[in-house]
Amino acid sequence: MTAVNADFAPFTARMQAEGLPDIVIRTFAYYYRQLAEGHTGLLREEDIQPVESLPDAEHFGPELAAVGRDALAHTILLKLNGGLGTGMGLERAKSLLVVKQGLTFLDIIARQALISRAPLVLMNSFNTHADSLAALAAYPELTRSGIPLDFVQHKIPKVVQADLSPAVWPADPELEWYPPGHGDIYTALLTSGMLATLLARGYRYAFVSNADNLGAVLDEAILGYFVQHGLPFLMEVADRTSADRKGGHLARRRDGRLVLRESAQCPAEEMAAFQDIGRYRYFNTNNLWLNLPALQAMLQARAGILGLPMIRNQKPLDPRDPSSTPVYQLETAMGAAIELFEGAGAVRVPRTRFAPVKTTDDLLAVRSDAYVLTAGYQIRINPARPWSAPPIVNLDPRFYRLIDDLEARFPFGPPSLTDCERLTVRGDVRFGRDVVCCQAVEIINEASCQAVIPDATRLCGEHRLRGQP
Repeated sequence: MTAVNADFAPFTARMQAEGLPDIVIRTFAYYYRQLAEGHTGLLREEDIQPVESLPDAEHFGPELAAVGRDALAHTILLKLNGGLGTGMGLERAKSLLVVKQGLTFLDIIARQALISRAPLVLMNSFNTHADSLAALAAYPELTRSGIPLDFVQHKIPKVVQADLSPAVWPADPELEWYPPGHGDIYTALLTSGMLATLLARGYRYAFVSNADNLGAVLDEAILGYFVQHGLPFLMEVADRTSADRKGGHLARRRDGRLVLRESAQCPAEEMAAFQDIGRYRYFNTNNLWLNLPALQAMLQARAGILGLPMIRNQKPLDPRDPSSTPVYQLETAMGAAIELFEGAGAVRVPRTRFAPVKTTDDLLAVRSDAYVLTAGYQIRINPARPWSAPPIVNLDPRFYRLIDDLEARFPFGPPSLTDCERLTVRGDVRFGRDVVCCQAVEIINEASCQAVIPDATRLCGEHRLRGQP
């Protein structure tokens, strides 16, 4: 252990120079030791078993909703807003993208909060703090006396894979750091003073979800279930489909405790079992309910270090340059806390509570008429769709991965996808106005120049196009 501690000294010096709190340095040291000792963070099949059934939120009655309404005065809405959307070519908060009816994610979240009457709190990153607060200035009604609108998650040094030293990148020193995953929420609540502030003002419960999931509104019946059963922690899960095979799933440890396993924690040789949606039926929506006094007690008992399972991500130092120095990013998932809280629970929720936007494929689908924005500012599947599931959109990443490229190729907005089960585009294709897609649509342009779908075209089945020089 002495050698490991000596190796960590450069990290301590660097983090202290950045003014990071001691508890953050000690938490990172906890994971660095695991890395140096060869821990991979893997969770094997022999250690877990499937979850067969769960309470179903679709069957919660009005009596639970009444309990939830009574608890609203003690509940906050906490949104994870640290993402820049770099995978889509963005350099500011992804939540500032326009998503529906001219409204951004943050516009819709602000309106959800005002309807629910619960205080809105953002967990921003050092990249999203300023832009997001500037955007929320348009909603002065959100300001609650004594409760800041946000707190900022920490930043952690990247670790060079070759020798476990701190990464150095003089061309852009900011790339030497990364936000350590949404599991940092617990540490950041503590070090920012937000947890103490909320407790001092009588708040006991937090509903936590991702800013890019506009299906995650504060549900009174689920809050009522959480409160009535006195749970310290509750995870919302949904039925896995073939589209969810790669996402984290719920399981049980052999001692009966619920556990979350992410794909990065699965050994490569067991990936088939990980992706078996019949065996592991539920995936984590990342909608969580926290009992704030229980969280405070847990942090105090563990000297501020929860000890969430480590996720060892291997990345290039510069995400835009795959040939840059290979580094480790030691991250944690906030949902992994489910195994730490004695008596933590999970509840099955309908798919309507899960409408995330991770890629331009997702964004096109949510922007389309396959989704509607309800009067309560919730994004939901259009009830006119013949299917309860959203359309599966698969756009050629060579031409559509970046937001600017997407919008250049859909200059009049998305095609109609209400009656579309699947849209696949291969090659460079620009869509005209009022295009309608039906059933399963596959568009293939094998030419080196762009092809154009004319205005008012109705598409169904396979279409092979020739780009116009």
